[in-house]
Amino acid sequence: MQTKDINENIAWAKINEDVLRSMENPRMGYWIAVVCCVAMVMCAVVAEIYQYQVGMGPANLNWPHMWDLYIATFVFWIGMSHSGTLLSAILHIIQADWRKPIYRFAEAMTTFSLMTAGLFPIIHLGRVWNMYWVLPYVSDRGIWPNFRSPLIWDAFAITTYLTSSALFLFIGMVPDLAICRDNARGWRQKLYTVLSLGWQGDDRQWRNFRKIYLLMACFLIPLAVSVHSIVSADFAMSIMPGWHITSFPPYFVAGALYSGCAAIITLFIILRYFFRFDEYMTIPILEKTCKLTFAIAMVWSYLTLIEFASVWYGHDMVAKESLMERFVGPYSPFFWLMLFCGIVAPFALAFEKLRRHLPTMFVVSLVLNLGMWLERWMIVTPTLATSYHPFAFDTMWPSMVQWAIVFGSFGWFGLLFLVFVKVFPSVSMYEVKEMVFHRRHYHSPELAAQFNRRASDSSAGDEPSREGA
Repeated sequence: MQTKDINENIAWAKINEDVLRSMENPRMGYWIAVVCCVAMVMCAVVAEIYQYQVGMGPANLNWPHMWDLYIATFVFWIGMSHSGTLLSAILHIIQADWRKPIYRFAEAMTTFSLMTAGLFPIIHLGRVWNMYWVLPYVSDRGIWPNFRSPLIWDAFAITTYLTSSALFLFIGMVPDLAICRDNARGWRQKLYTVLSLGWQGDDRQWRNFRKIYLLMACFLIPLAVSVHSIVSADFAMSIMPGWHITSFPPYFVAGALYSGCAAIITLFIILRYFFRFDEYMTIPILEKTCKLTFAIAMVWSYLTLIEFASVWYGHDMVAKESLMERFVGPYSPFFWLMLFCGIVAPFALAFEKLRRHLPTMFVVSLVLNLGMWLERWMIVTPTLATSYHPFAFDTMWPSMVQWAIVFGSFGWFGLLFLVFVKVFPSVSMYEVKEMVFHRRHYHSPELAAQFNRRASDSSAGDEPSREGA
C-alpha cells in the first residue's frame, strides 16, 4: 500500500520537465473542457444581453424576491474562494508538507472564484453602467455611497480579499516563474521575464521571499475569516425570519471551507488526469484532503443543526413557520436534497477504500458542492417567500435567464482556471523539490550526515531549494 505523499527518488530535473510539459501538451480532454466552458460563457452572455435590453423582468426579480438566485450564487462563489488561500496559509504556517504539490491551483481557485463572484452584484444591479457608484470617490455632486448598505460591505470585502489573494498567489509563483523564464521561448519568455521580477535565487532573495510569504499567510487568515463574516452579516443584520441568527458568521465560514475543500478534490482529480501528475498529486495527498473535508463537513453539520435548534427553541413564531416551510413547503424537495448532499454524502469520505477510488471521489466532491449551492439557495429564497407580511408570500422559481447566467458563471470560472494552468505552473516546482529533499534527508542516514557537514560549513541562509530555481 502506498503511504508516501510523494516519490522521494524523483529527480529534480524531472520535476521541472513534467511541470513545464504540462503547460505545453495537455491531453485532448483539456481542449474539450475549454470548448465546453466557452459554450457555457456564451449562454450567459446571450442571457445577460437579453436581460439588459428587456430589463430585470425576465430574471423574475419581483418584490419580495429582490435577491434570489443571483445573490445565492454570489455567496456560493465567495465561499468557494475561501478554502484555497485560507487552507494554503494555515498549512504553510503549520509546515504541512503535503500541501506543496496542490496549494498552487487551490490559490488560483480562490482568485478566480472571487472574480466570478464579483460579477453577480453587478448583474443584480440591473443598471450595470452605474456600478462605480459603490466606490467612495470624491465628486462635485457630493455623491457618497451608503456605508450601511450590504452592497458596500461586499464591494470592500471582495476588493480587499481579491487583491490580497492575487498577491499571495503571485508572490508564491516568483521562483517558478524564473524557472519558466529560463526554459521558455518567444512570448512566454518575455512574459515570464517581466513577472519573475529579476529572480536569481541568491541567498538574500530567498530570505526576503520567505519572510514576505509568511507575513502574507499570517495576514490572510484573519482577512479570510472576516470577509465571509461580512457576507454573513448581509443576512444576519436584517430582521428577516431565518436570517437574524447570531451563529451565521461561523456557519458561513465553515460552509466556505467545506465547499472550497470539495472543489479542491474536484480540481485535484481533473489536473491529475489532464496533466499526468500521478507522481505529484498522489493518493495519500488526496486522502489527507478528504479527511480534512470530512472534518469540516462535520463542523458544518453541527452548526446547521445549531441553526435549526436556535430557531425552533426561540420565541419568533414567524421564524419557526419559515423553518417549517423549508421542511414541508414547496421548496422542501430541494431542502432535503441539500441535507442529504451536505450531511449524509460526506460520510463516503470516512471509508479508506472510497477515498482511494478517484471516480468515486470525483462524484462525491460534485455532490458536496451541489449541496453547498443548494444551502445558499435555501438561505435566500424560502425566507423571501415567507416573510413577516402575508401579502408578500410568493413562491418564486428561477427563470431560464437566471439559470443561464448561473450556468455560465461555472463556465467562466472553468475557463479562467484552464487558461491559468496552461500559462502558469499549476504545481509548485521549488516546493516539491524541497519536499523531495527533506524526505531524502529524513530517510537516508548517509545523506543526513552529509547535509549536516555541509550545513556546518555554510551560512544559515543557504537553502537547498535555491538550487531548483
